[in-house]
Amino acid sequence: MTSLHLPTVVQVLEANREKPYLGARLKIDLREVSQLMVDSDLPTPSSQSPNRSMATGEVTAQLLDAFTRLINLLAEERDIPIFAPAIQREIIYRLLVGDQGARLRQIASVGSRSQQIARALEWLKGNFNQSLRINELASKAGMSASTFHHHFRLMTALSPLQYQKQLRLQEARRLMLAEQLDASSAAFLVGYESPSQFSREYNRQFGAPPLHDITNLRQMVAVEAE
Repeated sequence: MTSLHLPTVVQVLEANREKPYLGARLKIDLREVSQLMVDSDLPTPSSQSPNRSMATGEVTAQLLDAFTRLINLLAEERDIPIFAPAIQREIIYRLLVGDQGARLRQIASVGSRSQQIARALEWLKGNFNQSLRINELASKAGMSASTFHHHFRLMTALSPLQYQKQLRLQEARRLMLAEQLDASSAAFLVGYESPSQFSREYNRQFGAPPLHDITNLRQMVAVEAE
């Protein structure tokens, strides 16, 4: 569960044509969360509630069953308008009473720090190739520069500069892999002025220089396609 857009890298450990990997993401309506908190008489989050914006929790049998029923509606499209809202409400309720319930209640709190930081992250997502100016970002979040920097790191586990760097490197990797760009072209497009600096930071992030990493990824894709 995450309240902010965070750059992440994931790996599918097991999948094949007979048993493919399936991923599902549910965008939660925070108004529905607030209403359920009232209907269920759940407490508002305390100041001691966790601040980190991403966390994992236990998938209970009831939660898995609800998600399965929601996905199965894809086979009966005419039933979606009738059953989907009720199933999504059930999922939100089970999250609220689960081990990450306090975090979800905090996310739904009006005026929370996460909502302020989210405004700055939205700008960074669309402008990561531009120069980073902390004072301007802090202003978008409605905070002083020092307060913004503190809460940004608290919620993302990254500094604003590190966050921007990860966005740049992941987009450069995508450009090289999917659009066949060379390393220098990708580096300039995502905002780097020095290809050598790009190569060093790419190596630290992905464990190999750009050319080596992209070659390995293409070989892996070719093997899996056979």
